[in-house]
Amino acid sequence: MNVPLASKAFPSPSNAAGDQLQSSKRDKATIDDAMSSSKNKNLNRNVDEPLPSPYHAAAAASTSCDSLRLVLGARARRPRGVASSSSAAAGVGRRRRPFVFSPRAVSDSKSSQTCLDPDASTSVLGIILGGGAGTRLYPLTKKRAKPAVPLGANYRLIDIPVSNCLNSNISKIYVLTQFNSASLNRHLSRAYGNNIGGYKNEGFVEVLAAQQSPDNPNWFQGTADAVRQYLWLFEEHNVMEFLILAGDHLYRMDYEKFIQAHRETDSDITVAALPMDEKRATAFGLMKIDEEGRIVEFAEKPKGEQLKAMMVDTTILGLDDERAKEMPYIASMGIYVISKNVMLQLLREQFPGANDFGSEVIPGATNIGMRVQAYLYDGYWEDIGTIEAFYNANLGITKKPIPDFSFYDRSAPIYTQPRHLPPSKVLDADVTDSVIGEGCVIKNCKIHHSVVGLRSCISEGAIIEDSLLMGADYYETEADKKLLGEKGGIPIGIGKNCHIRRAIIDKNARIGDNVKIINVDNVQEAARETDGYFIKSGIVTVIKDALLPSGTVACTIYDGDRRRAPGQRLYEE
Repeated sequence: MNVPLASKAFPSPSNAAGDQLQSSKRDKATIDDAMSSSKNKNLNRNVDEPLPSPYHAAAAASTSCDSLRLVLGARARRPRGVASSSSAAAGVGRRRRPFVFSPRAVSDSKSSQTCLDPDASTSVLGIILGGGAGTRLYPLTKKRAKPAVPLGANYRLIDIPVSNCLNSNISKIYVLTQFNSASLNRHLSRAYGNNIGGYKNEGFVEVLAAQQSPDNPNWFQGTADAVRQYLWLFEEHNVMEFLILAGDHLYRMDYEKFIQAHRETDSDITVAALPMDEKRATAFGLMKIDEEGRIVEFAEKPKGEQLKAMMVDTTILGLDDERAKEMPYIASMGIYVISKNVMLQLLREQFPGANDFGSEVIPGATNIGMRVQAYLYDGYWEDIGTIEAFYNANLGITKKPIPDFSFYDRSAPIYTQPRHLPPSKVLDADVTDSVIGEGCVIKNCKIHHSVVGLRSCISEGAIIEDSLLMGADYYETEADKKLLGEKGGIPIGIGKNCHIRRAIIDKNARIGDNVKIINVDNVQEAARETDGYFIKSGIVTVIKDALLPSGTVACTIYDGDRRRAPGQRLYEE
């Protein structure tokens, strides 16, 4: 809707106080009308009408924002920047506009209106941290970086934050990594290398690997150190904020609302916060807030009385009374919006030796009087940091009637590499409660509550239960298979009459006929890398490119006090 300039009454200095109430009512009515118009437009859209690309959607959204800017534009904001070191340290000396707390400003509610000025595509730089060596995800990280680990049959973990950025109109994205980055580089270049930023070619998704230099001979020492080492590059971009993200989280989030909350609250740093119950809270870094949602205290994995002391009123952040009673704690998600000048000051002047954002820089910024604000995200979020979390997150997409995380949201799709694979072929198979990726060939087998990755080949008589099959990077031709057979080799895929339960089969695994992968004795931890598998949290993980000969039982490794030889049969079926 268009709002004529004449309809907006701007109070003069003499009558500002008397007209404030009426002006506020008019502003609210105008905003509500604009939101209602936008909502009705979406509801009336033909369901078969194709959704626009993230760039077209952003352009359309900016038009609807124009009417709201007539109302919101009069709210003057101080220039983005940071006070001098002395005043920041003292927590005083900076004039801020009057702050009226609004739950909508700091909640991820779908009904909230987002109007960023300037636009996120020109004013925000996305920085995705690839994480460390990923030892807790080993052996999945044996030959790849953590963000490159396959996810949900067709995707990789890095697709989640990149897609969230693109859906939020953020098209300038760096990915920082230093471990096993070859497959990550290849995936990003194939998935996002040629179609970011439209005809102006302003967008990019670029990998920045750790490197030594004359000034700094060290590799990345932590999240903050990684950003500091490339600060010379980031500061060249004419942006207002840096959006700091993790490359190993599974969630869907509108970062534009996150950034808008940062600007509306006039914050130096805004931290995404997840509401928590007492049971889960002990495993996270918790935050305490004041009545305006400003963070005043941090505690890393507190217990006992220290945990009780971290309870907060989460209605301040937008939760209703009932849910706030269930979730009296807020945990940091490791996702931050940091104003550009604030970042430069913190990493170069205030904390030049700090290595980590969560444990050093963010608490330090609070201590020196900067405004560090909490932003509530009340949705599905999972840190894919362990084998168990990775396994549960993948099988969670098979949950019915509503999966934990859905890849079917047309308004915020998850993008990935276009592989142009054929449809999956299912021949006389019984498949229930499962997700099947592209280009699979499944023959006369049973698959239940499992995720089957792209190019998977499953032979006759196989039984797959509660398992994640990552598939393969390539197909083997019939000639290849014949040659392998003549040499006594095993083709990529699952052989005949195999039984696999509660397992992860990494890519390109060659599993022969009559192989049993079942943790009968419920062994929780075991490292059998020479035999091609690990067991963590009771989940058997077959290593990428591993070969399990026909007749292998690759699971139980103890029978009472007697250790079995590798490949020895444990039981007959």
